[in-house]
Amino acid sequence: MSIGSVLDRLRGDFPDVTISKIRFLEAEGLITPERSPSGYRRFSHADCERLRFVLTAQRDRYLPLKVIKEQLEAIDRGERVDPGTPRLLSSARSWVAPAIDFERSGGRISRETLLERTGADAAFVAELQRSGLLTAGPGGFFDEDAVRLVEAAAALADFGLEARHLRAFKVSADREAGLVAQIANPIAKSKGAGARDRAEELIREVAALSVTLHTQLVKAAVRDALD
Repeated sequence: MSIGSVLDRLRGDFPDVTISKIRFLEAEGLITPERSPSGYRRFSHADCERLRFVLTAQRDRYLPLKVIKEQLEAIDRGERVDPGTPRLLSSARSWVAPAIDFERSGGRISRETLLERTGADAAFVAELQRSGLLTAGPGGFFDEDAVRLVEAAAALADFGLEARHLRAFKVSADREAGLVAQIANPIAKSKGAGARDRAEELIREVAALSVTLHTQLVKAAVRDALD
């Protein structure tokens, strides 16, 4: 298959995939399509399924490319890989990447649907918006991430934490996002081929590590407070 045919096969499940993305994954050693005598890429069905594995691991389990590549190499050696356990296979570090997707969540959810799905009342959602914790998109619609955010905020409210108390989480998240951007922006603005794809992959991995570090720091601080 040509790269265009592969793109057509994948776009139904991965609408954001591009030819640039496929070439980037090839450059990173995730796939190795054959070349015709004239130099055109020729993908086999196995190459296409390998790409599907990579894209699924990124989208559903939020694995960085390093981990996915190690899993593919293990599969090539005939080893069994549990796709539900996103651990580094050979690195001395044993952190587990959280199942979080940092791309924009799809879907258009009205305020009424948001209230229905979360069980929150309109005043609570309005307070989250006034506090800068929840933001509506164009047309006043929300996405799937908004549902999870409201559910978490409502659960914390049951413990007596109001929206104004949750501002500390927002400030911390903004600072972490700023640090990630400082690392990724110079790469995204470079002129090399695939610069944007490399920057996006870096954002995925650094953001996942940031979430893991934040969780461990909170756990340690709470544990100390209870001692």
